[in-house]
Amino acid sequence: MLDQPLTLPCGAVVPNRMCKAAMTEGLAHPNGTASEELERLYGIWSDGGSGILLSGNIQVDGDHLERPGNVIVDGKLSDDAFAALARMAVAGTRNGNHLWAQISHAGRQTQKIVNPAPKAPSAVRLRLPQSQFGEPVALTTEEIESLIDRFVSCAVTCKEAGFTGVQFHSAHGYLLSQFLSPLTNQRDDEWGGSLENRARALISIVTRARETLGADFPISVKLNSADFQKGGFDFDDSLTVAQWLSEAGVDLLEISGGTYEQPRLLNLDGVEPIEEQSLARSTLAREAYFVDFAKAMREQLSIPIMVTGGLRRREVMNHVLETGGADMIGLGRPLCVDADGPNQLLRGEDELARYEDNLSLLPGWLMWLTKFNAVRTINSFATQFWFYEQIANLGRHGKTDPNLSVFAATMAQQKAASAWMAARRG
Repeated sequence: MLDQPLTLPCGAVVPNRMCKAAMTEGLAHPNGTASEELERLYGIWSDGGSGILLSGNIQVDGDHLERPGNVIVDGKLSDDAFAALARMAVAGTRNGNHLWAQISHAGRQTQKIVNPAPKAPSAVRLRLPQSQFGEPVALTTEEIESLIDRFVSCAVTCKEAGFTGVQFHSAHGYLLSQFLSPLTNQRDDEWGGSLENRARALISIVTRARETLGADFPISVKLNSADFQKGGFDFDDSLTVAQWLSEAGVDLLEISGGTYEQPRLLNLDGVEPIEEQSLARSTLAREAYFVDFAKAMREQLSIPIMVTGGLRRREVMNHVLETGGADMIGLGRPLCVDADGPNQLLRGEDELARYEDNLSLLPGWLMWLTKFNAVRTINSFATQFWFYEQIANLGRHGKTDPNLSVFAATMAQQKAASAWMAARRG
């Protein structure tokens, strides 16, 4: 199954069922332009065998970055900036695969060092200990309309630069996800209140993008199955929004979940496993976090669905595809270290490495502290930094360092972010 092509509703053909999931790179120049490191990185990933490569966050507003080092497309690019983006696209498609631009705005999840007063649907601050995020300011109606235009304009620029598709990021608590959740969207105008109003920004972006990009250009959306927070965006909401997205012309829906306040993807507990007897329930719970949600959506949707999170074994991936759990398999962390992971699976390897099993910021004798939520979250984010640094190593040197310590990776990432921001401020 993994080697079978997939024809999308728009008519585009994906050569196999594996997608390099969107992972933040932090490798753009301080002015937001694509770098030589990004060109090298996406060339390596293209050679790795994925049918689709999803870029990390390409931001529509330079004042609302997910992290320092994001690519920024927030207006008409200079000739040099456009040429750099085009070089990244050429490298990222050199093996005959797709390269899709993930388009995003961080909203209230913008770090203080980037913007101490980020814009969001409502002025609801992140509830995190020692928060590195600023005090959000509610968007005006005019600003929301402008942001919709920015998302569409960014998609057009990426298409012109040679990207073969786009994905609008409406998950993980970023801006479009903030609009969807009643916890973060407390507006009483046409952009808040009912689910229809809360989804208005996302549906408007997809509708206008389809009209502008044409009927044959792939459009994807990354959508939370749920926020996993009481009173937040839940599965019934997600299913309804998914149906609206299908009607608006989406070609591939990626199912994910969680926010910074409830980072489901940073925990290995997953969600309840799918009810199948051919594989152990514990295996499915560990490897296929969001398959339950995807299968339930498949019963009411006709568009292809992608699941990302925890998948490592070829047997499990094929099982998910064959039983209707998904149409595409998203691969993230394994490809930070083993960039040719898809080719390994296509050659018959049974399993990709699970590096996170041996990573921790804490020494073993202090691991009991992870029973506390705050410590567990810090440890999880530090583990993320280890994977970020592997991506950076791929871009800078063309090779990774699996023996790197979590502490060293965390320090390196923080140093790089500070230097990037200092250079950006001039």
